[in-house]
Amino acid sequence: MSQWQEFVAAHSEGGVLDGVVARVLPFGAFVEVAPGVHGLLVTDRVPLQGSRVTVRIEAIDVERRRFSLVRA
Repeated sequence: MSQWQEFVAAHSEGGVLDGVVARVLPFGAFVEVAPGVHGLLVTDRVPLQGSRVTVRIEAIDVERRRFSLVRA
């Protein structure tokens, strides 16, 4: 089973996770919430790369292998 499949099997929308900011963008950041699994945190208060954040899974798109996050 891939890391993505394991993540989707273990988590659902609304779940709260701790993660590390892996990449900062002008509109948000990619947060690593499990080894090799990154979600997009869209926020106007972009955290610094490497910082720890607590996030909630807003939506999971299984077909496109994406999920969006909001601050918890």
